[in-house]
Amino acid sequence: MQPSAEEPTRDELTETGDAAEEVRLGLAAQSGDTEASSVLGAMLLRRGDLDGAEPQLRAATAAGDRAAANNLGVLLHQRGYPEEAAGWWRIAAVAGSAAAAHALGRYHRERGDEPAAEYWLRQSAEQGHVLGAYALADLLEHRGDVAAEHWMRAAAERGHREAAYRLARALDRKAGPEEGTGSDNAVAEVEQWYRQAAARGHRRAALHLGAILERRGELKEAGRWYLTSAKDGEARAACALGFLLRDAGDTESAAVWWLRAAQDGDGNAANALGALHAERGETQTAERWYRAALDAGDDNGAYNLGLLCAEQGRTAQAEQWYRRAAYAGHREAANALAILLLQGGDTTGAEPWFSKAAEAGSVDAAFNLGILYAGRGTGQHAEMALSWYERAAAAGHTEAALQVGIARLRAGEEQEAERHLRCAAGGGSAEAAYRLATLLDARRPPEPAHELGEIVHEKTECEEWYERAATQGHRRAQVRVGMLAAARGDVVEAARWYRMAAEAGSRNGAFNLGLLLAREGSGPEAAVWWTRAADAGHGRAALRLALVYARRGELAEGQRWADRAVALGPAEVAERAGRLRDALREELSA
Repeated sequence: MQPSAEEPTRDELTETGDAAEEVRLGLAAQSGDTEASSVLGAMLLRRGDLDGAEPQLRAATAAGDRAAANNLGVLLHQRGYPEEAAGWWRIAAVAGSAAAAHALGRYHRERGDEPAAEYWLRQSAEQGHVLGAYALADLLEHRGDVAAEHWMRAAAERGHREAAYRLARALDRKAGPEEGTGSDNAVAEVEQWYRQAAARGHRRAALHLGAILERRGELKEAGRWYLTSAKDGEARAACALGFLLRDAGDTESAAVWWLRAAQDGDGNAANALGALHAERGETQTAERWYRAALDAGDDNGAYNLGLLCAEQGRTAQAEQWYRRAAYAGHREAANALAILLLQGGDTTGAEPWFSKAAEAGSVDAAFNLGILYAGRGTGQHAEMALSWYERAAAAGHTEAALQVGIARLRAGEEQEAERHLRCAAGGGSAEAAYRLATLLDARRPPEPAHELGEIVHEKTECEEWYERAATQGHRRAQVRVGMLAAARGDVVEAARWYRMAAEAGSRNGAFNLGLLLAREGSGPEAAVWWTRAADAGHGRAALRLALVYARRGELAEGQRWADRAVALGPAEVAERAGRLRDALREELSA
């Protein structure tokens, strides 16, 4: 005979070995070996052969084997005899079986007998049984007992996956909000336990670990954990992965993960898809996803539907969606609803929604309330306006900080005014930069006389703020920067800033540019800019034009501009223009 060319597989070898072991244990059990009966019963129980396992376990139990008593309890519980199972677990637990104590503790908890459950679970946990420690921690946590953390940690340290996750969650809540305000050590410990649970396949732990890494800027590793979690079916991880991909510029891949998450019921992902389609102008598809978000319980869906309707001019529908989101506690929807009502002239209806949004933490709503109260005049309303402006400013609202700065300036509180103006100017407000520069400018000592050869001028802080405001298009700042440049003798720079201000509509810029051009000998062009300034209501420009035309012998035109200067003022200009007008009138009548 030819020998077989096939070798037995590992599974076949294992099965053969198990069968041989079962035969050996069976023979030993028949000869009265208690341990063999216990082991054979456990083997058959694991295999699901309850009929074969029961006599072996009963025999071993009768001989005093505690492991067999515990396993007999498991078998009877599987057969649907929990009371009899509990009796055997009690016997095993009293004999020192930690596993039986755990099973007995769970049995009592399922029946609502928490004192008995705690007693037996503690017996199990104190013997080092990991499942006992976890079950005890779960019971204590349910009761709000601070000792829960100790036992959750004990289970986690012995490798229990869910315990590691729940310990991380508890420590995370204790460490601070999502932004991670806790100490470095606390955050590191939270990460350690999330990482342990995630490494053992816990998908929510992988999600939270990804979030920690993302906040820390470790985007590549964060993406890996999000991907792991998302592949295991965690919709929130799929959504987070989508945002990570979008921020990296891969919108198409982001949409794939958002779609997956949205189809699994994630409202945030549905909103993201809606926004994506809205950006592309696909409003119907966007609306469908916003509605899906709303159906998933995400109030942002209603808010986004409101925004979509508002953009399309469907005001009534926008109000309906804003109102729905606002009633659900969406603060930005409450603010948007208030703005919509205010635009429709319903100030009374707008105010409570602004208040609700502001009290819920909407910075924009706090600022809008300030505007609302400021529009009602002085006294108590002005105080209320300032109070809301201060609240918004404290939360980093640039325009609110500007308004507080202006109010403090009016009250003569220069230090407070400066602080708020600096905040607003630093936040990009051109008006705040100009007002801050003006405040600092007023404090400057007079320029000392300079000797020949000395540096005439160094830029001060106030000039830097003037320039920042001017660069942002602030016309008065542009005029002031031009004046400072002219004072330094930098005519070209002065003309540049004056011209910029004048072309943007500044009458002072036009007047000063005219002065500069006249000094440089460009009289005709100077007259053009003075005309523009005078037409915009600049009295001195009108007086200059009157003088120009008088010198040219165009007395009627000179008289006309002199009349204009008298009307425009100020008093000093009006007086001079009046004298000139009278002189021209005499000349004309001579």
